[in-house]
Amino acid sequence: MLIPYRKMHGTGNLILIVDQRVANLPPPGGEKLRQLGNQASGPGFDQMMWLSPADDPSCIARYRVFNADGSEVEQCGNGVRCVARYLSGHPGAGQSFSLQSPAGPIAASVFADGQVAVSMGEPDFEPARIPFIAERMADTYPLAVNGETFEISAVSMGNPHAVLQVADVHTAAVSALGPLIEHHERFPALTNVGFMRVRDRGHIDLRVHERGVGETAACGTGACAATVSGQRQGLLDEEVSVRLPGGQVVVSWRGSGTPVWLKGNAELISEGMMDL
Repeated sequence: MLIPYRKMHGTGNLILIVDQRVANLPPPGGEKLRQLGNQASGPGFDQMMWLSPADDPSCIARYRVFNADGSEVEQCGNGVRCVARYLSGHPGAGQSFSLQSPAGPIAASVFADGQVAVSMGEPDFEPARIPFIAERMADTYPLAVNGETFEISAVSMGNPHAVLQVADVHTAAVSALGPLIEHHERFPALTNVGFMRVRDRGHIDLRVHERGVGETAACGTGACAATVSGQRQGLLDEEVSVRLPGGQVVVSWRGSGTPVWLKGNAELISEGMMDL
């Protein structure tokens, strides 16, 4: 069966949107997802956003998120920006609306210049809910990896994140440390891993090893996680520009009890049909 897709990118993160709000077909299984995610055998993507009718009447669509390795995850900040940009061109959507995500309702606004701002919900630092194994909540935790100890922050942005501070993101051991921390026994559901350099109170550099994918050009929830971790430690202001290999996003957070906002681009790459 051939179904249409739209391939987009948010800050270089490759997003495949499959709109099933009318046909409401179920997503394919893991093996098929892996085939589609590989550019040698399918359209290729970092994350697939599978759209269906919303159960919540306040939302215009529901989405599920799948990684290129076939795993389903809770959230994707760059993906939801692409979904919002795509839906804003549809009748009745308007420029501001809500989406139903696995991590809860998401507010989105699409601006005339094509930039998209999405509310990513409140960060959760409680270890049991990340999930992360720790005796108590703290701003940072020592993590033993291959005989070395690294100081990390742990936070959920609807999905788990570990954040390390580094002196230089260009020389950070992303390919070596990323998989080891992703699969660390203290992260029962695995984790995304961010390598952050604080340039000043309003700017950081970031590279992210994504759970189930590996390093990507950008990770929206990773940008949020790094920013709020730095803010909790008193290193960053309320609004922070995050420079990633794929480009720049802006993250803002006013502190406990308020949502994190993520703003950045969402660009069309191509449209096509794929065989399920």
